[in-house]
Amino acid sequence: MSSESSKKRKPKVIRTDGAPAEGKRGKGDTDQDVRYYSEESEVDLRDPIKDYELYRETCQELQRLMAEIQELKSRGIKENASEIDERRVQSCVHFMTLKKLNRLAHIRLKKGRDQTHEAKQKVDAYHLQLQNLLYEVMHLQKEITKCLEFKSKHEEIELVSLEEFYKEAPPEISRPAITLTEPHQQTLARLDWELEQRKRLAEKYKECLTSKEKILKEIEVKKEYLSSLQPRLNSIMQASLPVQEYLFMPFDQAHKQYETARHLPPPLYVLFVQASAYGQACDKKLVVAIEGSVEEAKALYKPPEDSQAVLPPQKRRRPTLGVQLDDKRKEMLKRHPLSVTLDLKCKDDNVLHLTFHYLMNLNVMTVKAKVTTAMEMTTAISAGDLLSPDSLLNCLYPGDHGRKTPNPANQFQFDKVGILTLSDYVTELGHPYVWVQKLGGLHFPKDQPQHTVAADNSLSASHMELTVKLLRSRLQSRLALHKQFASLEHGVVPVSSECQQLFPTKIVSRLVKWTAIPYEDYAELPYTKDVIEAGLAEDTHLYYMALIERGTAKLQAAVVLNPGYSTLPPVFSLCLNWKGERNSSNDDNIRAMESEVNVYYKELWGPKPGYQLLTNQLQRLCMVLDVYLETEPHDPSVEGPKEFPQEKMCLRLVRGPLRLKPFKFNYPQGFFSHR
Repeated sequence: MSSESSKKRKPKVIRTDGAPAEGKRGKGDTDQDVRYYSEESEVDLRDPIKDYELYRETCQELQRLMAEIQELKSRGIKENASEIDERRVQSCVHFMTLKKLNRLAHIRLKKGRDQTHEAKQKVDAYHLQLQNLLYEVMHLQKEITKCLEFKSKHEEIELVSLEEFYKEAPPEISRPAITLTEPHQQTLARLDWELEQRKRLAEKYKECLTSKEKILKEIEVKKEYLSSLQPRLNSIMQASLPVQEYLFMPFDQAHKQYETARHLPPPLYVLFVQASAYGQACDKKLVVAIEGSVEEAKALYKPPEDSQAVLPPQKRRRPTLGVQLDDKRKEMLKRHPLSVTLDLKCKDDNVLHLTFHYLMNLNVMTVKAKVTTAMEMTTAISAGDLLSPDSLLNCLYPGDHGRKTPNPANQFQFDKVGILTLSDYVTELGHPYVWVQKLGGLHFPKDQPQHTVAADNSLSASHMELTVKLLRSRLQSRLALHKQFASLEHGVVPVSSECQQLFPTKIVSRLVKWTAIPYEDYAELPYTKDVIEAGLAEDTHLYYMALIERGTAKLQAAVVLNPGYSTLPPVFSLCLNWKGERNSSNDDNIRAMESEVNVYYKELWGPKPGYQLLTNQLQRLCMVLDVYLETEPHDPSVEGPKEFPQEKMCLRLVRGPLRLKPFKFNYPQGFFSHR
């Protein structure tokens, strides 16, 4: 079959990618059947979907033929060779079909790319035309804007209104018959009238200058007379100094103070005036003075003088970024050269010295405190923070810790120079308490922050009396605590004669230790968590530890002393170490002992102003510890006498389901009962 097919004459086919070329026929091909066709033209006539279906059928047929050839070869029979050749020829035909389909696919792809390229070129041409049009539009808009924004010089001149112009201008200038209908002529007429008016004002100005020179000459004559009068007045004041000292009327000193006060900034001036007025009217023991350099204060308001001498250029090292920030911080925290001092004297001649400063760039006032005692006080280790300048004035008003600036605008200023908070600089600058700002007449509303805050005399006057009373009370309470701490460190609880009736005659339990502890140590104690969670212990409070003993029983008392003592009472947290550890969480009687000193503290205030409250609370703790130990039942398993024999007279040892002990002392009967 193959030999017969090879002998057959096959027509010759010439493929061309384009149109058929007629001149390509050779001489030897005239008697052959030559056919020309173009695959590109055939692509347009064929359906791609049908070609795809033909492709799938051809592939399936190839798979079938290959499988049959494989099966025939696997049998190994020689008669199958003709069948294998036949299937091989069929496979070759199918391969030729696949090649043709492949060429057609490539031609379709090339045509698609060419069409896409042509469409892209058209789009690019249209886009270029659009950009040219947009550029022309933008150029025209700029030209229109220039024309609209053009301003003439006469537009900067403020001309009189039309009504005033036609009312005051003469007819030869206003020309209403022409100007009312023509805006251009109207503007020219108004400019002419403006020129006439300015000429008249210039003549009037020259006349005023002449009269001013005459007045200045008269002023100079009067100044010479007054300058000659000043030395005479000084000699009279100098001669009257002995009379002022004899009559206790220091007019000269007061005059100097008021002369210096002229250079104070407004907040310090308001404080000086109001404090001086309050001292003269209500408090003769309040002394007000001004400290600082007057010359430096004057230099702040003088313009810098231009130096006539030209200094040679000097090479300077450029400061680093850190040095620049330090300089900016120092400039921002700069204080006014002058300060106001207030000396508050108490009845026992103890003095509280207050120095008020003004931070010019922050617009806030600060205060520094110092205490001078009339007698040398006994040194007490636990009393170290009582008279410390950093804690002496804390919470004079509730919540006023003096750590943050009261001016909301300062935080934005701090961010520019890298200052996190003002509390890092209060040791050097002083504390910016809110009451200090009010004494200076400054008020910074938080809901509506203002750019500039002016000093108000009425605000300072309304807070002066109460603040002075609170300052004096704070000093007296701290000095009283200082004396009491000296006794407590030696194991002695001082009880005044007026408070003896609050306690029985015999109290066996004794205070053996009294020390100050930091806030961190107080917070770590397991029996103080309730006080901290209730918000009764803050880092601005003072903390102490008391140890009361009787025999083998040891009572620890952690004390929170509020800065507002004795208006606000101390808070005690107890822990008893005897036959185990007992506190308010596991023993109801320990909780009752805490109530005796924390809840019923008003019974222990004593005589006003109540500075004996702390020592009376400690004495009551010793008393209730005796009651607690003496009313404990005796353990029958322990041989010998009872460790704590009952010496207190009690109506009932325990009461109620909680088995509470009688901690209330009844005077003058001398027995203990339940509350």
